[in-house]
Parts: sequence; structure tokens; C-alpha cells
Amino acid sequence: MTCTPEPLLRRLSPLVMGGAGFSYQLHPHPESLPVRRIIKRAFDLGLRAIDTSPYYEPSEQLIGAALRHPEMTSSYKRSDYILMTKVGRVREDHFDYSPEWIQKSIARSLQRFGTSYLDVVFCHDIEFVGIEEALQAVGTLYELSNSGVICCVGISGADINILEAVASRAHAKFGRAIDVIQIWGQLTLQNTRLEKGGLDAFRIAGVKAVCNSSPLGIGLLRSGGVPIGALGNWHPAPPELRAVCQKAAEWVEAEGDNLASVALRFSISRAQAACRTDFNVTTITGIISESDLEENVKTAKQILQTPGASSRDSGTRPFSDLLFQYSDIDEEAVERDRPLYEGVREILDPWLDYDFFGSPKAQVQTQVQQDGKIPPSSIGLPNVVPTVNCWPSTKMVVVQR
Repeated sequence: MTCTPEPLLRRLSPLVMGGAGFSYQLHPHPESLPVRRIIKRAFDLGLRAIDTSPYYEPSEQLIGAALRHPEMTSSYKRSDYILMTKVGRVREDHFDYSPEWIQKSIARSLQRFGTSYLDVVFCHDIEFVGIEEALQAVGTLYELSNSGVICCVGISGADINILEAVASRAHAKFGRAIDVIQIWGQLTLQNTRLEKGGLDAFRIAGVKAVCNSSPLGIGLLRSGGVPIGALGNWHPAPPELRAVCQKAAEWVEAEGDNLASVALRFSISRAQAACRTDFNVTTITGIISESDLEENVKTAKQILQTPGASSRDSGTRPFSDLLFQYSDIDEEAVERDRPLYEGVREILDPWLDYDFFGSPKAQVQTQVQQDGKIPPSSIGLPNVVPTVNCWPSTKMVVVQR
């Protein structure tokens, strides 16, 4: 397989389907989900990129079985869609970034998906390992990329400063930039730290694309409260933030809309506004049903339009239009939404830009600070310490990643 990362990453549509919903973390019986039907419908709607991880057991197996089914192979070639997965996170409290494990993990993913190559492979949750460990893993992925097993090399996590540090160090050490970064919960209606410096820092480091994941703050920005599944009340947001988000949800409902839709429209519009000809920003959303999928696609089309379309046509856009054709922001729709955005953010103040992920390993931040080349303040974003008694555990922080 011969691949050039930049053209492939430009193919990413405004939405990417997150595969964490097909996991035991988020569903008691993921094998019961109609995964093939969901993926087929997504592809038919023009959403043709999937992100998952071996950590989201058994997501890779379920997605792979769906993609190998004759119903899929008769309709879509392997080159018609983008497969993204991860390496390094073995269990909630165990990471293995060694070359041996990475090679084994990728070979297993290839077998599960029934493919000879992977479009994107991320190092999973790099803030939970040392920077040198992360760099070693990136080097291993570069070697596999050179052999044609994977196309694009990526890193993922929630800490902007650490992601920037690893991206910058990788560029300097290997003479090759990280292709794509996936970041969680940093470009939402509540937290816009990513666009206040993170995106610029990633571009300077040579990164070609950013995937903004958890646009709802891992279920925080919706009515009904944060999701509570088989792992219990794991969400890292403190009670005060949860309460004010529910207050915002009630206000939005009184205005005739719902917080989840408003929050997703905000994240999608901000991501698209950050796109350049050489830099793509997309949004990953979790999906566990066809109704989730169709609602997300509908929401994206409410805030985006096809090139040359008129905002006046927004109410009559056919649902059958392919999502990847929607690459322009509908400025009139954004203006209509602006009072909702501003109203929610006024309610959420002073929790705006509160980063409930924090830094679970203090020595990682210390390592960044002591590296004179890349101080964490270089992008002007202080590390915000939560006003709670302890840092979230790794289980709490990454259960929906």
C-alpha cells in the first residue's frame, strides 16, 4: 500500500464515527448492537471514517466483522473508507508502548479488520506515559508507516501541552511531523482551550489534521446528566459543573432546542472554521444506534453547507446528500445559533475552559517544564487545576475514549 498522509487526511469528513460505543465500557452487551447496519447507514450517508481502539473491547472485532460482510464488500471498496485505531493502551491501568507490543497490536488489528493496512494509528492516551516512551512509540509507528502497514501516524490524549511537546519533539528527533492528533474534550461549548492556542501549536509542529473528540464533554453537555453505565458514576466532572450543565440544558429546552444538538453544532462549526487547505480539523462523535447516527448527521447539516449553497436552503437540504460534501460553514446558521451559544456559556461561567481531565502524572508535566525547548507555557495555556479533592483516576478519565 502506497499512501501520502496529507491527501488522505483531507478526505476526513466533518464527522468521524467513534467506535467506543461498541464496547463493554459503554454498553453491557455490545455484541447485541446492529453494528453492520449502523456502519452501512453511515457509509451511505457519506460518513466514511471510523475511529476505534483495541481498548474499546470488542469494538475492533465487531467493526471488522461488519466490514468483512458481503453486504459491505459488495457496496464499498477498502479505499472508500478510512480506518483509524490505536496502540499502547492495554487496560484501564496498564500501558505498553514497547515496539514488540505495538507490532503485535497492529498485526491483531489488521487481522480483526480483514485488511492489509490501516489508514491512521494513534498512540493511545500519551499523557499516562513518559514523553520518551511516547517518542519511542512514534518512532515504531514511523517504521511501520515506511513499510506500508499504516499510512498516518498519530498521537492522542487530553493534555494540549503534552501533545504539543511530543509533536514538537518527534518532528525534531525524526525529521518527520506527526500526521494527526486526536484530542478529547478541548473544543466544546464549555471548553475552547484547543482553539486558543493548541491548534496553532500543532500546525507549527507540522501536524496536518486534528480530530476533536468528545464534543459533548463525554456526555456532560446534554440533558439528563452524565452517562452512568456498567462502570458506575465514573465521569470526572465535579458535582457543581454537572449541576450548572443541567441548568443550561433546561434553559436551552425552554428556548426550543436541546443542549446536545447546540453543543455539537458549536463544536462542528468551530472545527470547520479552523480548517485550512493544509490543515483539517474534524469532529469524532460516539454512536451506538442508527438514530444516534442520523441525528448527528442531521445536526452537522444544520450548521454546514455544500460549497456554493445558500443559507436559505438550509431547511430543504435533502438528508440523502453525502456528508463529506458539506465542507463550508453556514454563516447564517451560526448567527442564528449565537444567542444559544452565548446564553449557555453565560450560565456555565465561571466553569468556562475548566479542564476536568487535568494531568494524572505530575512527572510528565515536570518533564515538559524541564525541557527548555518546549515549555508548556509556549502556547499560552496554563494548566488548570480542578477544585476537587483529587485528580481523576485513569479509569474515570478515559473510559469513553
